[in-house]
Amino acid sequence: MCGYLEDYVSTTAKISKSQAKDFEKVLKTVNEPLREGHHFSQSVGGVASWFENVRSNTQGMVNLYLDSEKNLKGSVLPTLERLHKEIKAKSKELQGGAAKGAKAVDKARGVTQKHIELLAQHTATLDAAHGNKIDTAHDPYILRRGVVHRLNKQVIEENNNRQDIIAVQNNFQQFEAHVLQTVQSAMEQFTVYMTTQLDRHRTMYSDILASAQRVPPDFEWVNFMTRNDHILVNPDAPPRSLANITFPNQDHRATKPLIEGLLERKSRAMLKGYSSGYYVVTPARYLHEFKDNDDLRKDPHPELSLYLPDCVIGAIDGVKFNVKGKDVSGGKVGNAFHTNTELSFKATNPNEAEKWWTIIKDATRGPAHTSSSTTTSPTTPAPIDTNQPPAYAEKEAASAGGATQAQTPITPASAAPASAGPAGITRTDTSGTGTLPTVNTTATAAGAQAPSPTVEKTA
Repeated sequence: MCGYLEDYVSTTAKISKSQAKDFEKVLKTVNEPLREGHHFSQSVGGVASWFENVRSNTQGMVNLYLDSEKNLKGSVLPTLERLHKEIKAKSKELQGGAAKGAKAVDKARGVTQKHIELLAQHTATLDAAHGNKIDTAHDPYILRRGVVHRLNKQVIEENNNRQDIIAVQNNFQQFEAHVLQTVQSAMEQFTVYMTTQLDRHRTMYSDILASAQRVPPDFEWVNFMTRNDHILVNPDAPPRSLANITFPNQDHRATKPLIEGLLERKSRAMLKGYSSGYYVVTPARYLHEFKDNDDLRKDPHPELSLYLPDCVIGAIDGVKFNVKGKDVSGGKVGNAFHTNTELSFKATNPNEAEKWWTIIKDATRGPAHTSSSTTTSPTTPAPIDTNQPPAYAEKEAASAGGATQAQTPITPASAAPASAGPAGITRTDTSGTGTLPTVNTTATAAGAQAPSPTVEKTA
């Protein structure tokens, strides 16, 4: 638009000393539609409508005075040239700022996608080789928490980029008004020079000026926003929330802890006593220790990890029990130098201690038993849709006719109903002294308390 106006004024200055036949060159400068016409509204009252008015009035112009060239080139053209430079500079500013924000978002999405793929790989590995030991760092429970951590960073980058784009949009609304106001000012000068030189052209140029001034500063911007609503960011839309995001294997059974909560562990130093920590027993048969249960503030990495099949579980004593094993949280190289250590734990009450002790004891014998009907992930990683941004599927409400397959939660052995397991569990003493006690459990009526286990000793 600015280029068209520069040509219009420049050509008018040159033709001002020629005859009416040469003045047709002025009309040619605006005879073609705007090159960026799709950005302008074609309705009456906008820039496109104003150019129609310019064409019709220029058709009737025949002569210009010789001094019009000097006045136009000395006053009107510099204003439009400066405006043209401002528009070009604004375009470069938009391209540079938007590109930086988009790169940061793409980088964050890439990091999240890689961690999601790693989670899919190792959850499938755990299903395919059921019960085999896997690395601590590849525990699906830890990987899932790592995905949440990276998703949080990704959402922050996306929201920051969104705010930058909204600020740019608002800034361009003001710049649009500035462009039109500058054009209106230039056209006003143009009209003053031309009307003083040729009175019979005054009406034509006054009509051109009036048509330009009737364009509201926000006319083109409002119409542009309306036509391109599908590609512009809606400032009224709420920002993204981590709670509404899902990702593959988020609810896989391997990521659900068998038991988790606060326990106290006796410090190895003699005088420090017990210190509280957040402990988790995972289906991969690890006992992990964390400082807290916060996945967002920092990457959740275990302070202590015990592979329970390699550990020895001591007898329970009220609220206390011991676990002897090797800390494997430091990786393969660090694990070679670790020695077995007996760790003393203390729960808040005897029932809670028995619950922890039972689940830990069961995890040392074999993998946690879950029904095959609850498995929602295939043995091989599901294909990833490359047409969609990573982890961008928001949680949707369940459809009226569809049913979502519910996963069966893993319950501790001490809390499971009596009918869910066999009538008794017999363990054989490998020391040769005889058969260990057999624990018999009897199903009770709903709401009734189960009787205490009876212990039968055999010679």
